[in-house]
Amino acid sequence: MAQPPQSGPVPPVPGKPAAVADETAAPEVTDAADDDADDASEQARLPKVALTSDLLYKLMKAELDFREGNWKEPYAALLDAAKLTRDPRLARRAAEMALSVNEHQSALEAVAAWRGLSPDSEEAARAYLGLAVLTDKLPEAEAILQQRLAEAPITERGAAMFQARQFLGRAKDKAMAAAMFERLLSPYRHMIEARILLAQSAFARGDKAQAESEARAALALKPDSEIAVLTLAQVALDQGGVEPMLARFIAANPKAREVRAAHARILVDQKQYEKARDSFEVLLKDQPEDLGTLYALGILSMQLDDPESAEEYLVHFTEVLARSPEDERDPSRVLLMLSQLAEQRGDVPAALKWIGKIESEDPALYFGAQVKRAQLMARQGELAGARKLLAGLSPSEATQQAQVVLAEGQILRDAGQAKAAYQVLEDGARKFPKNPDLLYDFALQAEKLGRVEVMEKALREVMVLAPDNHHAYNALGYSLAERNVRLDEALALIDKALKMAPEDPFIMDSMGWVHYRMGNLDAAEQQLRKAYALRKDAEIAVHLGEVLWRKGAQEEARKLLREARAKDPKNDTLKNTLARLQLKL
Repeated sequence: MAQPPQSGPVPPVPGKPAAVADETAAPEVTDAADDDADDASEQARLPKVALTSDLLYKLMKAELDFREGNWKEPYAALLDAAKLTRDPRLARRAAEMALSVNEHQSALEAVAAWRGLSPDSEEAARAYLGLAVLTDKLPEAEAILQQRLAEAPITERGAAMFQARQFLGRAKDKAMAAAMFERLLSPYRHMIEARILLAQSAFARGDKAQAESEARAALALKPDSEIAVLTLAQVALDQGGVEPMLARFIAANPKAREVRAAHARILVDQKQYEKARDSFEVLLKDQPEDLGTLYALGILSMQLDDPESAEEYLVHFTEVLARSPEDERDPSRVLLMLSQLAEQRGDVPAALKWIGKIESEDPALYFGAQVKRAQLMARQGELAGARKLLAGLSPSEATQQAQVVLAEGQILRDAGQAKAAYQVLEDGARKFPKNPDLLYDFALQAEKLGRVEVMEKALREVMVLAPDNHHAYNALGYSLAERNVRLDEALALIDKALKMAPEDPFIMDSMGWVHYRMGNLDAAEQQLRKAYALRKDAEIAVHLGEVLWRKGAQEEARKLLREARAKDPKNDTLKNTLARLQLKL
């Protein structure tokens, strides 16, 4: 039965609305009160159209057909209805239908109708502009953007320039869009915003000389502008001059927080850790609870071997984060570092406390934390609990399953259960025969039990699976040297490892030791001194001490052996060396 005609505006079309402007233009923040006023004004301008039964049927059918997956007929119907009723909402809905299937040309036609019916609508203008760019109608877009920039109040023109760049960033023809952007901003080169955006645009298209020229012009317009100097730092052709340039800027503008932070990051990249920490400490004085600064200071203090300061900064980080429920940062990595710092100073209960707080949603990070937690439990004597924790992890990935085996083997080895560790690693190597890390640990454990043939076979399998694993070459070479057999082969293996990792002090130690075994005392001393200078390790000290003893430098040898005893009084190499030399310290 037909319904009698009704008067009043056409109601909003049923169905879930799709924001046309969001699909085609940059988001724009507006004041809520202004939005309400705009809505009321737009409602007042809508045409008064009688909602006849024919019109209502047409609108409902269009929506139902669209829900069934058909867009062309509904689109055409709504566009016709929009022209008939002069209601811009129907044209907008037609555009939304076209956009839902990425029919940008049809969407542009509907948005053009929407603009014609609502010429004062900013939303319609943004949608048209975005679609003009997407459909490569850049000349039309240029005219609109030119007008928007000219009409923008001076206080809002910089934002309008930025929005123009966002629009043009969607263009397919990047070169044409870049040229157009330069033309648009050409009348406003007296504005720092224009110069900065032109610098960024030139840098994005690879024109570094133009980018630097524009950035320098921006800084000349406003010598105390942080964004100008940071842009110049980004685009400068001579990156080596960036650090002193920022240092000079900070000296002239000591309150320039963003520049100071950028300068500190450059110092970190240059490994100038002391200076970087000084800069971050200045930033912390200004904002004592800035989480990024606290984190940076914690990391830098660890890098500078200042564990007390590192712990202080990182503990403060956790306290500030706990008072900031709106901050979604995951503290897990900081908790891991705090656990590591506590372990380094021998406080295993504190290390367990920190690691026990980790509840990361990152599965890999959480898994690694639990493995470490098991190792700490074992150090406290809770061997059964540690093994139970590892057994309960049951990861699905083979790599992590192998990691569980490695951790259990280490726990048993450290607990003095060498045979049990060997059995666990042997079973693991059988289950994961392609895992070089597991095979490597199995090989070392086999050597500890005197099963040198098993060790050599496993290490050679590692060399096949991971030809760049210098540890395998070094381990086999050192084993041969230590047993004083096949010394030429040992030298070749260690030499190969040293070429892969020329700054590794432990491989230098192996090289020194094989030279010692071959009777090359001077070469042995040279390698071992270099190794000990890099790493004050007890075993390296013992080897160097023995070489010096054999060369007659007995006082220096005793000094080194005493240093080794102070570092590791239970060291087996030290005990064996003292017994072999019949030496008492």
